[in-house]
Amino acid sequence: MNLPFFVYGTLRPGERNHDLLLRGRTLREEPGRLRGAVLYEGPGYPYAVEEPGAVVSGELVTALPGAYPALLAALDRLEEYVPGDPRNLYERVVREVVREADGVAVRAWVYVAAPAVATRLRARGKPIGSGEWRG
Repeated sequence: MNLPFFVYGTLRPGERNHDLLLRGRTLREEPGRLRGAVLYEGPGYPYAVEEPGAVVSGELVTALPGAYPALLAALDRLEEYVPGDPRNLYERVVREVVREADGVAVRAWVYVAAPAVATRLRARGKPIGSGEWRG
């Protein structure tokens, strides 16, 4: 399923992982909003935690067709995501993201806090009320 990616932290333009992983691999990068999630501060990067009523700002990234498999693998490595691994810090899930330009909702991959991480953040984490993270 070649879906776009919704990025909200170090992969956004101007952040440290954007040039490293996305430059030259994207067809489009456009502002978007993920509804139903809250951002929490992490150790140098944020976590999105699913929670009704909140909104996270970021970019909707569409990979170049030939770059998709390598980009998906690179992003999974960055986020240390392994399908089904209980030690994951993030889970890669499909969610609807609203494009800011036209208000259209599109399905996209989003890395959200894994269940154990989300529980810890809800209990003791520092939420980012604006939904906007900049390192």
